[in-house]
Amino acid sequence: MSTSQLALITGASSGIGATYAKQLAARGYNLILVARDATRLNALAQSLRESAGVEVSVLPADLTKTQDLQRIEQEIRDNHQITLLLNNAGMSVEGEFVDADIERIQAMLALNIVAPTQLAHVAAQAFRARGHGTIINIASVLALIHERFNGAYDATKSFVLTLTRAMQRELADSGVHVQAVLPGATRTEIFDRSGTPITTFPAEMLMEVEDLVSAALSGLDAGESVTIPSLENTGLWQEFDNARIALQPYLSLNKPASRYQQA
Repeated sequence: MSTSQLALITGASSGIGATYAKQLAARGYNLILVARDATRLNALAQSLRESAGVEVSVLPADLTKTQDLQRIEQEIRDNHQITLLLNNAGMSVEGEFVDADIERIQAMLALNIVAPTQLAHVAAQAFRARGHGTIINIASVLALIHERFNGAYDATKSFVLTLTRAMQRELADSGVHVQAVLPGATRTEIFDRSGTPITTFPAEMLMEVEDLVSAALSGLDAGESVTIPSLENTGLWQEFDNARIALQPYLSLNKPASRYQQA
């Protein structure tokens, strides 16, 4: 792949974002790295310049802040060299929804929903106008598991998955590919930041971040719309999705189902 490709990565200072940066750089992508921690971003950028010989720029930003988010939107809108957006920045909160700190939940909603929505919106418009581009939205397997962990976090990832599927329909035949990636538990800093140490998870549940990103990029290469790196039998996902589609004709009928009607 030529170095004419340019990827903008949010949440790039560590974990999944930093690993995408390394693997995309190895594929020849130039990079724009976005995160709050300028020191870590600059260290990663310098390392990638030296190891991969690609161009790397750094845009420190807190995507929960309106002005910072608008700066990144403007970069996507104005920089016609950008060919890939990785919507990766995100956070979780400690504990169950009902008992969690509502201010932390509000910050999570801003980072996990508002920011990727606005960036995906501007990227979709820009890429469609250019006739090509890739948008990768990082969701989670918890988008499909409603009964476990923090319900608000799960809901943010369900939102990302739903938005991605709708974008895929809207951008069909536009030259823009949109992929949802649904990681399971992955060995990153997000757990410690949320107050839930990663050591509380059984080792057999944890995927190494390098393996996750490698699988996700393989799914992208294969043209997948939804990539679940831990799922060996993709037929299970297809059965699930087919069942969802089969429900659709019955969800908007003009009278209640017979079991709800009085005798």
